[in-house]
Amino acid sequence: MAMILQFLVGTLASVINIGLHALVTVVAVGIARSAGLRHTEWPRLHLMGVMIVTAVVLKVAHTVEILVWAATYGIVQAASADSDLLYFAFVNYTTLGYGDITPVREWRLIGPLTAMNGVLLFGWSAAILFEVLRKTLEHLGLTEAHGSSSHRS
Repeated sequence: MAMILQFLVGTLASVINIGLHALVTVVAVGIARSAGLRHTEWPRLHLMGVMIVTAVVLKVAHTVEILVWAATYGIVQAASADSDLLYFAFVNYTTLGYGDITPVREWRLIGPLTAMNGVLLFGWSAAILFEVLRKTLEHLGLTEAHGSSSHRS
């Protein structure tokens, strides 16, 4: 029964984070579309700005998602009372795995569940960054023309 509770709690925290990430995805793609529609004399600087803003938004999203895990740890008392739960959540979410804070025996699956969520959302973020880059390049006309290819003699 204890293992099922760990999976249910981990799934709930993951679903909350997936919802947050979905919201950020919509915002990031919207920013890329609107930014790409602007005409600028400095397209490369514009591209850099769009990518920086997108990366910062994603980093903020990941930080909020880590806060969700830290709050979850606190609610279920996943670690000893003197543990830094935010630090513990960061170490798990990023799969850093220092191991200097460990969960109490009853919640030992919470770390791997957090790591699984972090890996998924970091991969999703990489896909978002690539899509924003692609869309912005396309809108700014910085991509090579379709059908052009180099011929070797």
